[in-house]
Amino acid sequence: MHSPCEHRWTPTASSKSRRNSPRIKAAIVRDYFWAWAKIVLKKQPGPVAYVDLFAGPGLYKDGTKSTPLLVLEKAIADADMRERLVTIFNDAIPSNVRLLEAAIAGLPGIGNLKHQPEIDASEVGDETARSFQKISLVPTLLFADPWGYKGLSLSLIGSFLKDWGCDCVFFFNYNRINPELSNQAVKQHMDALFGIDRAEQLRERTANLPPYEREPEIIEALCEALNGLGARFVLPFCFKDDRGARTSHHLVFATKHALGYGIMKDIMAKYSSERHQGVASFGYCPASTIHPRLFELNRPLDDLENMLISDFAGRTLTTQQIYDVHNVGRPYPMKNYKAVLLKMEEKGLIQCEPTKRRAGTFADHVHVTFAKATVRKRIE
Repeated sequence: MHSPCEHRWTPTASSKSRRNSPRIKAAIVRDYFWAWAKIVLKKQPGPVAYVDLFAGPGLYKDGTKSTPLLVLEKAIADADMRERLVTIFNDAIPSNVRLLEAAIAGLPGIGNLKHQPEIDASEVGDETARSFQKISLVPTLLFADPWGYKGLSLSLIGSFLKDWGCDCVFFFNYNRINPELSNQAVKQHMDALFGIDRAEQLRERTANLPPYEREPEIIEALCEALNGLGARFVLPFCFKDDRGARTSHHLVFATKHALGYGIMKDIMAKYSSERHQGVASFGYCPASTIHPRLFELNRPLDDLENMLISDFAGRTLTTQQIYDVHNVGRPYPMKNYKAVLLKMEEKGLIQCEPTKRRAGTFADHVHVTFAKATVRKRIE
């Protein structure tokens, strides 16, 4: 029987790989923050914000810097960011707060930030969501990294996603949430995470399912819940346990914007441990015809050509239009589309304008004409 999350980020059984998991998570958040902030700063003249809930002590046990320090270092090194970034870090554990304060104070150049970091020691819960819901946020990236699931809720995520330029990345502790889904003692937390009705339906659907079928159901339900908040684009990145046999957790990204989705797709692809024919593993659940979103997220590059031929038969679009229309819910970044289109052009399956281009290139503005279905059948 195949594992429910084959072809995902798969740590080995070594202690080194166990340490790599939080580093990869922090690197994904850091890289997206930087790309997101640079775009938003150009689109509006005001401040941008980074909110890190359950921030931790700032350093992992081996001394590696976690997201608060990585984000602040990025800001310190950039003149525009130093003037415009507002940061809020939260942790309810007093020892974490003390260590985080010390770690931040020790950063070279921290005093050069116009807005000094704010550290909040309150417990994240319903009141947190209500407070953010009441205010209009500047463009904000939220990173929520709870140890378990308490405090993480749709209302909290929605209180950020409601405003322009706001995206969310959060830690979804599948290893804890999966067995607790039907635990009446924590029902309110599961309801808060999925929504009352969806959580109840999920309990019914997963009651008698084996593990390899439960995970696609749970992740699909989470994606649907986030879609309901207005997050049209959702990307989960899965981490396995040390043996590579079971899912440990997911890092989940939610945004309303196609541009952010494309950026995060490239970042997650970069940090994926496996590639098949140039297609990154990401960390998506296995393909299933029962879950169309997840089905599309596990297909190899060989299939991309056939999908394009079928989906765009008889149409003419630019490279950028093809990508925008086709990439959502599929594991292909733009470079995969361009590679396939180049091969299709060589095989005479498509007509491209302009025809005279630098060898091996396929620009975003190239117009691509796909043969009609009847013509394709005659060619075949």
